[in-house]
Amino acid sequence: MYRSLNDYLKEKFGTKVYKIALSSGCTCPNRDGTIGVGGCIFCGEKGSGDFAQDGTLSITEQLARGKEFLSSKITSGKYIAYFQSFTNTYGPPELLEQKFTEAMEDKDVVALSVATRPDCLPQNILEMLERLNRIKPVWVELGLQTIHEETAAYIRRGYSLPVFDKAVKELKNRGIEVVVHVILGLPGESRQQMVETVRYVGNSGANGIKLQLLHVLKNTDLARDYAAGRFEVLSREEYISIVKECVAVLPPDMVIHRLTGDGSKRDLIAPLWSTDKKRVLQEIKEALQSL
Repeated sequence: MYRSLNDYLKEKFGTKVYKIALSSGCTCPNRDGTIGVGGCIFCGEKGSGDFAQDGTLSITEQLARGKEFLSSKITSGKYIAYFQSFTNTYGPPELLEQKFTEAMEDKDVVALSVATRPDCLPQNILEMLERLNRIKPVWVELGLQTIHEETAAYIRRGYSLPVFDKAVKELKNRGIEVVVHVILGLPGESRQQMVETVRYVGNSGANGIKLQLLHVLKNTDLARDYAAGRFEVLSREEYISIVKECVAVLPPDMVIHRLTGDGSKRDLIAPLWSTDKKRVLQEIKEALQSL
C-alpha cells in the first residue's frame, strides 16, 4: 500500500483536515517578463488556482468563504491554509509574511502550505518561512513536473534541475516539509521517463509528492498544440497503470498528496474521462491494492 495524505494528516493532527485554497495576489516570473510572458505551456488563466478564493479579498475573508463552502462536509473543523495560485513566494517578504501570518492566526488552521517555484526562494523568503514554521507547520509545494530537460524546455518551465535540488536542500535544512508536483502524460515523454521523474523525487529528500494528470485547458499554448495533433493525452487505463508503476518506486514513508488532479470542467478540453474523478480514484486505489 501507500501512505496517503489523509492517513498522514490523521497521524499528525489526530483528525481529518481539509485544505482551503487561497490567493496571495502574487503573479509569476514566467508571466511578468522576468523569465517569460506566456507562463508554463499548460498553465491556465488562474495559474493552477482554479479553486482558489478571490485574491482581492483579505486572507481572513478568503478563509471564511472557504469554510462556508466546506461546511456541509466538515466534521473536525481543522484546515490547511493552501496558497495555491501562481507563485506564492514571488513578492515582498514583508507583505507575504503578513498574509501567511494572518492565515496561521486562524485558530482552525493547523498548517500553512505554499505553492511556488524552486527559483523563487531567495534567502529572505527562506528565513521568513523558517520563522513561520516555528509557529505552525509549513509545507512548501514545488512545481517540478519533470526531470527531463527537453520536456522542461517545451513546457517553458524556466529553470534547470539543479535549481530544484538546491531548493529542496535549503528548505529541508530549515525543517520545512517539501511537496513536489509531477505531471504525468507530458507531450513526448515515455512511461519510463515519467517513472524516472517520480523515482528522482522519491530520492530527493522531499516529504511528499503530487501526481497530476496532464490536463489540456482552453486558452493555453498546450491547447493549440493539442488541436494541431502534436500529441495525444493518456487514456484512463494508461494513466492508472502508470500511477501504479510510479507509486511502486517511491519510498514507503513518502506521503502521496495526490493521485490525479482536478481541472476546471468549464475549461477542460482533454482528457474528458478525468471529470469522473470518483471513478478514477476508485480504480487507482483498486490497482494499488496489489502493491
